[in-house]
Amino acid sequence: MDGTIATPEETLPAVSLRVQTLKNRPDFQRASRAPRVAMPGFILQMRKRAAGEADGIRVGFTCSKKVGNAVARNRAKRRLREVARLTLPHEGLDGMDYVLVGRSDATASLPFDKLQSDFTKALGILHGKQRSGSKK
Repeated sequence: MDGTIATPEETLPAVSLRVQTLKNRPDFQRASRAPRVAMPGFILQMRKRAAGEADGIRVGFTCSKKVGNAVARNRAKRRLREVARLTLPHEGLDGMDYVLVGRSDATASLPFDKLQSDFTKALGILHGKQRSGSKK
């Protein structure tokens, strides 16, 4: 690093102001009953929030013990967080909840660019289903 300051156009923001994190169990439970797409490295669930709920994009991350020990689960969630951080501000829809579920061995071992392209593809599939009004 040469000590110069990067301009905002050259770097992505460290934290997006549009994307909030899901933290409450009922939000995850509602998302589990919503449409989903299974990809090799993760499962993406998407739920449209009711009109009275807050605007913006919300995202949650979960990994069961099937993914591995605490170190493996945390690594998988870190990778999913980064994929969502890079993609959702541009590709996500306002008023939606997204939940990324880590998969055993695959989330931590797939190349990052493959995870990112799969996430973009999964968003396209779910957004297409949401526009057509299909439930599955």
